[in-house]
Amino acid sequence: MKIDFNKYADGLVPTIVQDVLTQKVLMLGFMSRESLDLTKISGKVTFYSRSRKRLWVKGETSGNFMFVEKLLVDCDSDTVLIKARPSGPVCHTGKDTCFDERNESENFLLELEAVIKDRKADPRRNSYTSKLFAEGLKRIAQKVGEEAVELVIEAKDSDDEKFKSEAADLFYHLLVLFAEKNIELKDILETLRQRHR
Repeated sequence: MKIDFNKYADGLVPTIVQDVLTQKVLMLGFMSRESLDLTKISGKVTFYSRSRKRLWVKGETSGNFMFVEKLLVDCDSDTVLIKARPSGPVCHTGKDTCFDERNESENFLLELEAVIKDRKADPRRNSYTSKLFAEGLKRIAQKVGEEAVELVIEAKDSDDEKFKSEAADLFYHLLVLFAEKNIELKDILETLRQRHR
């Protein structure tokens, strides 16, 4: 990764941070060579604060760190894009982003998939999802079948709200099945893309 830190007089490069899950732009900061090195070593986004004239780990005061998933450099080698997982609100005002946007995915299925994976990795006592994982593949597959049948039954009636509810149940249980099989939604979408070609 070659970055042109000499392009700007202050030796800093603009750094955009984007949520790896929601794809929302969280903030813009500036990095020095040293802050980039520290970011790579610690896995936490670290900037150079122009006002304080020192390195600054985002979240060092609030505890809302941003954990690096991917580092990219633009085509001119003078801007960094970090795809990260924020552990809380990013802006000093308490907002989700520094652009006053809610940090929500345009595709809620991705968010739901992340919650389901978390319940598999870190079971919760009163979680229906964790209970399904504890019951195993056979029970999860059975639930998908039951929900599919219920959706078909509702499709024959004219109650759109019940139909949407059953469709939501089927989507949810399919995501649980994917997680149990260690398959991600993006894998299924890629299969659909290949078929589309």
